Amino acid sequence: MSLPNEEVLQKRLTKLRVREEDLQEEFVRGSGPGGQKINKTSSTVVLRHVPSGLEVRCQRERSQVMNRYWARMELCDRLESAREEARMALQNEREKTRRQNRPRPRGLKNRILKTKKNRSGVKKNRGKVSGED
Repeated sequence: MSLPNEEVLQKRLTKLRVREEDLQEEFVRGSGPGGQKINKTSSTVVLRHVPSGLEVRCQRERSQVMNRYWARMELCDRLESAREEARMALQNEREKTRRQNRPRPRGLKNRILKTKKNRSGVKKNRGKVSGED
């Protein structure tokens, strides 16, 4: 049985720098519908990527070989999405600091100064209450 796009999978694994030594593979009995066949055979693949700590369970097919392939594809998908999320978080942090450090617009600055001047006048007009001591 030939696997669909096996060379594509290998390219993805090398691009993500996933080595076979980093993977722990285990075969367990499946769950769900399927009756006696699913209860007797250990065709479900549990694949762990040790450096990242990701774990993938795959029970898509009845074949153990196909489940190994699909587990690796799903692992690649999860690693890619995790890296993309980390990249986006870093980019969002940079954008946030850039927005915080940019100078205020002239109109906003003028409004702030006008309000500040008004408040200082209000405070200046306050005085000690002269009364009977």
